[in-house]
Amino acid sequence: MGIFERYLSVWVALAMVAGLVGGTLFPSLFATLGGWEYASINFVIAVLIWLMIYPMMMQIDFTAVKNIHRRPKGLIVTLTVNWLIKPFTMALLAILFIRYFFGSFTGFISPELGDEYIAGMILLGVAPCTAMVFVWSQLTRGDANYTLVQVAVNDLVMVVAFAPIAAFLLGVTDVIVPWSTLFVSVVLFIVIPLLAGLITRKVLRSEQALQTFGHRVKPLSVLGLILTVVLLFGFQAPRILANPVDIVLIAIPLIIQTVLIFAIAYYWMYKWKEPHSVAAPGGMIGASNFFELTVAVAISLFGLSSGAALATVVGVLVEVPIMLALVAYANRTRDRFPVAHAG
Repeated sequence: MGIFERYLSVWVALAMVAGLVGGTLFPSLFATLGGWEYASINFVIAVLIWLMIYPMMMQIDFTAVKNIHRRPKGLIVTLTVNWLIKPFTMALLAILFIRYFFGSFTGFISPELGDEYIAGMILLGVAPCTAMVFVWSQLTRGDANYTLVQVAVNDLVMVVAFAPIAAFLLGVTDVIVPWSTLFVSVVLFIVIPLLAGLITRKVLRSEQALQTFGHRVKPLSVLGLILTVVLLFGFQAPRILANPVDIVLIAIPLIIQTVLIFAIAYYWMYKWKEPHSVAAPGGMIGASNFFELTVAVAISLFGLSSGAALATVVGVLVEVPIMLALVAYANRTRDRFPVAHAG
């Protein structure tokens, strides 16, 4: 590992500080960059995420993807955890902490604002990750082919399951799904980098040339992650600094949820003797969130300045450092899993 990968958590921490300072000192600059978006997806962030994803997409072998169905256990775990467990544990933790621990028991959060925070957290629980999971998979040396299939299948389920589950847990009858956000996200974060990876494989041909090129572009992936953190914290600097206590209170159940969902999926994979290259990315998909979608839905349902929108933003802010910690844990426990076999 190079110095950037070895001390990635340090660079991310510095990026958070840089984002807060930059967003405070140069608000107009970050406001301009934040305005470059379509369907609630910021194009600058999209390019940076693309840089993060591209090196992994080059590893995908389409001849191997078609054989994924021979190893269904990883998909079963991912789908069960993401759609039958995660939304409900998030709702439970949100209610327990926000309504009771930080609400009626201590009075830190008012009932009205607490309900908005809970709504935003529930939206986070109903949207497993689409883009960043490729980054976490790459950092844990995940199976690129299997990760692609896991994400693709979850996206298909999301199309039909997101609205009814969110409506049920939120207690509303009309959850507006921003289909443009879903569509653009899939195209930007899966289709385009996937095609770029396929073209790269065709042009380079040999595996050795592919590995050499991959080693050269890998620093771009780390740089993309760090700059993404700078921008995310810069965009939300005023909100973070204006609501420091609420940010911390919302973050506590979100962190517990992230670790819990990863632990359930990761341990289940371990008990089913799935290889680490499948188990680690599988745990990461549910643990991280599709933040573009959740922010867009929160704003459309409750408004830009609502507590629900703020809660989804907090989900974005806590995700990177917590997921990096889970990546480190996954890498330390690699030897406990069986070795993957070809095919």
